[in-house]
Formats: sequence, structure tokens, C-alpha cells
Amino acid sequence: MVKHNNVVPNAHFHKKWANSSRGPLGVKVNLNQAQKKKSRRVKRAAKAAAIAPAPLDKLRPAVHCPTQRYNAKVRLGKGFSLAELKAAGITAAYAQTVGIAVDKRRSNKSEEAMNVNVERLKTYLGNLVVFKKGMKVEGTQVKGVVMPLAKPAAGIVMGDVEVPAESSFITMRKARVETKLDGLYKGAAIRKAKE
Repeated sequence: MVKHNNVVPNAHFHKKWANSSRGPLGVKVNLNQAQKKKSRRVKRAAKAAAIAPAPLDKLRPAVHCPTQRYNAKVRLGKGFSLAELKAAGITAAYAQTVGIAVDKRRSNKSEEAMNVNVERLKTYLGNLVVFKKGMKVEGTQVKGVVMPLAKPAAGIVMGDVEVPAESSFITMRKARVETKLDGLYKGAAIRKAKE
């Protein structure tokens, strides 16, 4: 029995999965996980074969991450802005047909970043080969990221830094010991002079 001013136990242990007085509870179990995984893989392979030799992924712009903490980092964005496409001499409609991602909401806030993306577009268009529709073409399909960003080189190379013969840590440790034992050495010198 419940003691003091507490809730009377009223646990519901007889809920039915399929039917209840309130209708079906709709408990969902994923017993087909392995089959779904396989069907997704087959679908991806079929899509790749249908668009071959065109790349699976689209060309994406180089953008700076938001906020002061991360804005030094450059990553791939959603799509090229309309201004960047115009500067590269192509329309948004054409860009989408040749595997270039377009983001009409994006705006350019710096001239340098825009120039980087315009050059990226021009390089891509220079390497692009467009075939007629329905034409059977043999060739390798680009898998993964199209034109991935190059990682920046390390700013400081250890070869540039001169390494002293004795480390600064050892120099500081010796100085600390000498300071600590300074009085002891002075006292010994005075005693020796008296003798």
C-alpha cells in the first residue's frame, strides 16, 4: 500500500502493439535494415551507371565557415552564387545541366573569395567534355568530390627554426638550481676565507 501523500501505482503494462481501445499504437520495428542497406547500394550503383561517365557529385564552391571562430577555415559550400556564374560567363540553367551546383540565395561579400570561385568554374569548364544526349561513351567516371580543395601548406617548417645546442628548459633549470644554492655557496666561500 502507498504510504504518505504519494501517487497510487498505476503502471500500464498491457499495451498492445497492434490494436488497443485507442486504435493501433504503430510501434515500428526495423527488421529489414540489412535489406534496405542493400537496396540503397543497388540504387546508387544504378544511378551511377545511368549517368556515366558524368561524375556522381556536383562541383561545389570554396566558402569560408561562418562565425569568428571558424572563418579562417575554407570548406566546400552548397552551390555557386549567380554573380559567380555570371562572371564565369555561364547561366544558372546551363550550369545545372553540366554538373555545377547553384545556390541562388548565396551572395558574395568579398572580391577575393568570388575570384577564387570564378577561377574554379573556369578550370572546370576548361576540362569539361560535353557529349550529345543519348550518345554511348566509354570512359572512367569520377567518384567522390569533384575538384577537392587542396590542403594549405604548413606555415612553419621545422627546418627554418634554429635549434640551440642546449634547450631553454635545461638552461632555466640550471639557473633555478644556481639561484637556490647561491646562499649555500656564498656561506661556504666565507667559511673557507676565515680558515
